[in-house]
Amino acid sequence: MRVTDAVAAALGRAPVDPEHLQKLFLWALRCGLVPDLRFEASPMLATRVLGLEFPHPVGLAAGIDKDAVAVRGLLALGCASLEVGTMTLRPQTGNPRPRVFRLDEDHAAINRFGFNSRGLDAGLERLAGRAREDGIVGINLGVNSDSTDRVSDYAQAVATAAPRGDYLVVNVSSPNTRGLRDLQGSDFIDVLLDRVVAARNGAQLRPPLLLKIAPDLARDEVDVLVGSAMRHGIDGMIIGNTTVIRPDGLVSRHARERGGLSGAPLFALSTRVLAWARLAAGGSLPLVGAGGVRDAETAWAKIRAGADLVQLYTGQVFAGVGLFRSIHDGLVERVAGAGLEHVSEAVGMDAEIYAEGGV
Repeated sequence: MRVTDAVAAALGRAPVDPEHLQKLFLWALRCGLVPDLRFEASPMLATRVLGLEFPHPVGLAAGIDKDAVAVRGLLALGCASLEVGTMTLRPQTGNPRPRVFRLDEDHAAINRFGFNSRGLDAGLERLAGRAREDGIVGINLGVNSDSTDRVSDYAQAVATAAPRGDYLVVNVSSPNTRGLRDLQGSDFIDVLLDRVVAARNGAQLRPPLLLKIAPDLARDEVDVLVGSAMRHGIDGMIIGNTTVIRPDGLVSRHARERGGLSGAPLFALSTRVLAWARLAAGGSLPLVGAGGVRDAETAWAKIRAGADLVQLYTGQVFAGVGLFRSIHDGLVERVAGAGLEHVSEAVGMDAEIYAEGGV
């Protein structure tokens, strides 16, 4: 039984709203009810990227701990890094409930949270006391739904968060904040990146700055974003967020709910876009592959498609807390089986195949 289900069952509440179940999981982590699952990673997987030392390339994506309430417990699951957020400058409740749906038969989920956040100041206050040796923590930044100047708000958020994050992420790819994805367009992206990079460069501490994009983009749109990121000095990109596309074959009764789809059905789409970005950047821009990672094989595919680092979230929900060790061990086997000495040698080795939709 997964820890989350066990907590819910103990309270006589299983099955429960997935959002409530997530809160119970974070509570269990904060209370020390989840065992410490950290392990010594193989040197074959040690990854230096963004100026940071990752023990292995697989981290926990933003979304599970929006307000940085269980950082130490989540890092103890064995992930190489944790991304908290998405955080907004001001507190906001997000969209009405229910706003997250499990698609059990499809190993997927749909959410329309809408950047629910206790606010950036509150999250940063919790991060102020964390022990840096616990692990790498990134901060995912969004804007409030009532923002009248999104570019300025992103810049302010970057400047404010710079002292607390090992890296920062400008998230312009959530489908659940009206008009947000418009910032990915060529009319806006140069202005946005110019401002956020200036804000980061003006801070006393200057953490790496990443751009998180959607998996629903055409190849020429990806080329534009990669080119803009490189011109403006963005340190890396995360590809990608949830998708508004509903692939054929979904069978869950929740499959047509409005919001962003994550999990297994997102894998092929997000991996193709990742490969496009790898080819557009020519290997000179660090990339984080997210979307549909659920085991060692899917993590290995992301790396071969062009990911220096890999993130997961929905996969952990379905597979349970031992997933990071399982993926680590599987990647060691695959690196050795390919006749390679280090995982970095596999990054992008099959990008052209994945760019054409191959596997």
